[in-house]
Amino acid sequence: MNNTHTPSEHALHNASGDAAPAESVPALVAKVYAEAPPAERGRLLEHLLKPLSLLSLAAVANGIFAKITLSNGWSTLKVDPEDASRVDTGDVMALVSHVQQVSVQAIESLSKVISTSPVLTGSAAAAVLLALLAKQSTARAPMVGNDFDPIG
Repeated sequence: MNNTHTPSEHALHNASGDAAPAESVPALVAKVYAEAPPAERGRLLEHLLKPLSLLSLAAVANGIFAKITLSNGWSTLKVDPEDASRVDTGDVMALVSHVQQVSVQAIESLSKVISTSPVLTGSAAAAVLLALLAKQSTARAPMVGNDFDPIG
C-alpha cells in the first residue's frame, strides 16, 4: 500500500486516515486567500468578519480587521481590494481560528462563498478546503435544540 500523500491529501488525512483536525481549516482558508484576486479576497473577508463583534475583531491580528471594519462602515461591511491587500495569510489564519470558536455556521457556509466564485473553485486549495468542510459538516451532529434557551 502506498502511504505517500500529496500535500492536499495530507491536509485531509492524518496518519490514522481520519479527517484532519479543525486546525487545518485556517491554513487552507489562508492558502485560498493568498491565491485569490483582490476582489475575491474582500468577499472572503466580509464573510468571515460578519459574525464577529468590533471588540472581538480588535483582539484578532493586532486589530487590523477592526480598522478595516471601522474605515468601511460597520453597517454596510464592504472590504475593498486595497484593504484586502494589507491583510496577510497569518492574519487570515488568526481570523479563521477565531471565527471557528464563535460561529461554526460561518465556517461551514464559507463553502458557498468559495463555490460561487469561478476564480476560487479553480484552486487546488479551494477544492481541498471544500472537501474538508463537507466532511466536517457531515461528521458534526445536527443541532436539535437551543442550548441557550432556558425554557426549551
